[in-house]
Amino acid sequence: RERIKDFERKVDEKYDNEQKERSSLKGEIKTLHELNKQISQEAHNLTTALKGDSKKQGNWGELILERVLENSGLIKGQEYTTQETTYNDEGDRLFPDVVIQLPDNKQIIIDSKVSLVAYERFVNADEDDERDQWIKAHVTSVKAHIKGLTDKNWHTSKGMNSPEFVLMFMPIESSFSASIRADDE
Repeated sequence: RERIKDFERKVDEKYDNEQKERSSLKGEIKTLHELNKQISQEAHNLTTALKGDSKKQGNWGELILERVLENSGLIKGQEYTTQETTYNDEGDRLFPDVVIQLPDNKQIIIDSKVSLVAYERFVNADEDDERDQWIKAHVTSVKAHIKGLTDKNWHTSKGMNSPEFVLMFMPIESSFSASIRADDE
């Protein structure tokens, strides 16, 4: 009889503990569900902002470029500057995203390029014809940016001792790869 009562007590304790643990687990799952909803909403908001606003896309690309430079060990204000204002020989005001300072008072200019609209439509297209249309639009966008950089004549900028080229930074590697696969020129 004592053993049976002892066994019943142990079973009841085990059942109570499992009930408490189940209740705790249920609460944790609910918290995780809420966090997942919040993260999904924030990701959706970021995606919407980046797809719809070219200024925000540009700001995001510049931020990623700056993080890459910092992670490479470069120090802002010493080894590179951002959004420096300069003028080329034609008198056009230029705002290079980043100017990297090299020895002998030389500089390299880097411009960030983020083009998500056509690329996002290319990635999400269901039909091959539609995909072809959007990858062509994406390549056209990249080429237009390259032409715009070329037309600015950065190397003639006052106070810059820069070679006759500009580095273009594309923070979305898959976007860069897709444009190269579609048109290797």
